[in-house]
Amino acid sequence: MSVHQYLLYVPLPIICVAFFIIFLRYLKGPKVVDRVVAIDLIITSGVGLIGIFCILYNNESFLDVAMILALIAFLSTIAFSYYLDKGESNKSKKNE
Repeated sequence: MSVHQYLLYVPLPIICVAFFIIFLRYLKGPKVVDRVVAIDLIITSGVGLIGIFCILYNNESFLDVAMILALIAFLSTIAFSYYLDKGESNKSKKNE
């Protein structure tokens, strides 16, 4: 079994199933935090998918896109956690 066959038959279907499960969590998530984590996981899985396609098509130019997506996902998670932290601190100040 070559590397290309392995990538097509093992990690690629696993990532596709993961996309489906994560999307269900996004739709069903009772809280906003669940949805934000689901979006972060979708972007992370997308980075993995881009990495697999880079190996399959022997084209490293997509790795720049994957790196930018990973940075955007990281910064958006940090921004959302900062927003939640400030919201909680403002609620506690109003209750006092």
